[in-house]
Amino acid sequence: MDKPVPPPAAGSGPRRRDRHGRGMRGPIAPPQVPLAASRAEAFADLVQDSVERLERRWPQLADIDFLVLEVPRLDGPGQAWNDEAVPLGGTIPAREGGPARVVVYRRPVEIRTKGRDERAALVHEVVVEQVAELLGLTPETVDPRYGED
Repeated sequence: MDKPVPPPAAGSGPRRRDRHGRGMRGPIAPPQVPLAASRAEAFADLVQDSVERLERRWPQLADIDFLVLEVPRLDGPGQAWNDEAVPLGGTIPAREGGPARVVVYRRPVEIRTKGRDERAALVHEVVVEQVAELLGLTPETVDPRYGED
């Protein structure tokens, strides 16, 4: 009892939470539950749902890549942001055997919406607008319900 207990080594491994001897805490929710999905994964699912909805009417959309990026990039070095509105999406035409691409920017869309339903509606509007631009059509032609609440 005269010998002091040495402190544990600082680099002995990852620190684990073992609260009151109950063992490691598990995940908050199983992976099948929507709660387990990150915001980025949930947003990508909204884009995919919108694309699937449009592919039933426009089968040629299977040849287009749909991407989700966090924020829009500046086009070149040394450019600064201007006072124009931040884009919610964009298109990249097909190049040298590569497919055309539709890009939806996650953070600008999330900032403009309050709930999941409102976000899903805005994502669909952005996807419809970008597909219409890529195909050279009006958004109402791509989706007859475009602009309806």
